[in-house]
Amino acid sequence: MIEKAPAKINLGLDVLYKRPDGYHELEMVMSSVDLADHLFFEELPEDKIVVETNKAFLPVDQRNNVYQAVALLKNKYQINKGVKIFVKKNIPVAAGLGGGSTDCAAALRGINRLWNLGCTLEELAEIGLEVGTDVPYCVYGHTAYIGGKGEIVQVLPAMPPCWVVLVKPRMSVSTRTVFREIDVEKIQHQDIKGLAEALRQQDYQEMLKKMGNSLEDVTGKRHPIIHQIKERMIRYGADAALMSGSGPTVFALCQHYSRAQRVYNGLKGFCDEVYLVRTL
Repeated sequence: MIEKAPAKINLGLDVLYKRPDGYHELEMVMSSVDLADHLFFEELPEDKIVVETNKAFLPVDQRNNVYQAVALLKNKYQINKGVKIFVKKNIPVAAGLGGGSTDCAAALRGINRLWNLGCTLEELAEIGLEVGTDVPYCVYGHTAYIGGKGEIVQVLPAMPPCWVVLVKPRMSVSTRTVFREIDVEKIQHQDIKGLAEALRQQDYQEMLKKMGNSLEDVTGKRHPIIHQIKERMIRYGADAALMSGSGPTVFALCQHYSRAQRVYNGLKGFCDEVYLVRTL
């Protein structure tokens, strides 16, 4: 059995304030793109969880999000069966594309099917929140407004069809570190509700105007290459360019394939990891 785990991009991200529980109150709009990991499920006769992956540097024990997701479901529903999950990674790691979260979400959906647990997406999202704040969105996928620390997910109409060029610079970024450096008074806040409304109206130009990421300046100060990639994308004809999540991946949107191809070719020599994909 196979489950697809698509990457996500942040069309909008705003940090409102720090909550008493230590998390930040967020407002975001996320959308899934056609760059995906794939999870392969196989039942085992023994009662154990085995996670394997094609990336040698990734942990496959209790530190792995997929392992944690399966363990939560096994405990909650007292499942005595075992499972082996092979995670074929295509999404760059620690890149702001939700790779670990989407794998966790795919594991929840896959195990739900494999063992006929009958969980709704709402129930899986609630369980997923215990592993990570992006997991509830990844359980649903598509395009959605996200609030709270990540637990509020309102599915929106799909973003107007376009091409997406993803560029991942060589370094990785720790989300925790970025959030530690945020000064909520000083960051540039975004009109996330306006962005969600533009998507409801299917207004591509208005969507472009409302796109923004409050974390971009924080990560960009540390890694100026993010601003350099954005500038190049616009120079090569992108309709818009923005950092995804806490970075360092930057994405460009283009309505026309020829323009997207030009952006892709223009960045290919500048960074090693460049992808040209569709929105989902």
